[in-house]
Amino acid sequence: MALRIRKGDKVVVLSGRDKGKRGEVLGVFPREGRALVQGVNMVKRASKADARGGGGIQAKESKIHLSNIALEDPGGKGSTRFAVQLEDGRKRRQAKRSKEYIDV
Repeated sequence: MALRIRKGDKVVVLSGRDKGKRGEVLGVFPREGRALVQGVNMVKRASKADARGGGGIQAKESKIHLSNIALEDPGGKGSTRFAVQLEDGRKRRQAKRSKEYIDV
């Protein structure tokens, strides 16, 4: 599976309960076809108390399927697809909507 989304990318959620939310990709899991996005798909987990501190219920991000997210358009609002352009001997991703480069 060719990965279209990388760690550090700004993305928009396309479907699900968090539709429309934006966040930064914290990690990508290619074998599962999922990504971890900051502030998206939050779940609550109970943790036991340990020597460092007390336990309790904590919210954290859960993985979201790659088909439910798209790159955020750097030149405007909303999501975009991208094309890979060869420039100065290296590949760069160019947004289809605004024609701006995603990689810096």
